Amino acid sequence: MAGYKATDACLNRVRQFYGKRPFVVPAQRVEVWPFPTSATLTGIRTSQNIPLSHIFDFCLLFPKDARATTCFENPCYQNMQITTCGRNFPDMPMNTLDQQLFQLQLNASNLDLLFEATDEFEDALTTPRNTATRRLNPHIDLTSFLITLQCERNSSGALTFDGLDTQNQNTSVELRGAPIYQGATDSYYNVDTSGKRPPPPILCTAHDTFWLFSPAAGGSCIYDTNHSFDEVIGLLSA
Repeated sequence: MAGYKATDACLNRVRQFYGKRPFVVPAQRVEVWPFPTSATLTGIRTSQNIPLSHIFDFCLLFPKDARATTCFENPCYQNMQITTCGRNFPDMPMNTLDQQLFQLQLNASNLDLLFEATDEFEDALTTPRNTATRRLNPHIDLTSFLITLQCERNSSGALTFDGLDTQNQNTSVELRGAPIYQGATDSYYNVDTSGKRPPPPILCTAHDTFWLFSPAAGGSCIYDTNHSFDEVIGLLSA
């Protein structure tokens, strides 16, 4: 709160208010779900059954090696889309090199207004890796590629939980897409010239979540297992 220039009187009021009440600490959690099957010569069509709990973002990664942890390249795909819960993300199939996806990623990463995207980020989203007749050798770093798909409305409130939720029940999440240029020049399917193929793509789910705490003696707090989120929020709005 110091960054908002809260006065000592304000801080004391907050301290007194929460000194007798349970309180919520908003948080976020990311889970990683590799798809079961890899790309083929004609593209990707794979799905898995996972529980969805207040999902606000789907993130897609396309490793070219099973050991990859930080470097991911553009697969140069078209007609790519995720389908789950009777909805498509995004609404229209995407081409991973076109302006529509570029703007979508700027919006999803909050890089469309105050903050500016780095050249490396932009290059990974816009630089082709092949043509119909040849593969293109990169002369810049193109390993900062990922796709972020928003699943809930934008909100300035920290306690908005309206993302995808299946009440912890498994549901199908399907990913599909096809290479822009199929065959020998497909730089995603043909990892190298020795016949190496990529591992399955990876789905990351970003969740809204929270912790509940109650005040304890001595000015400390303890994790609260006796109240629900709705009960605590109800106390604040009463």
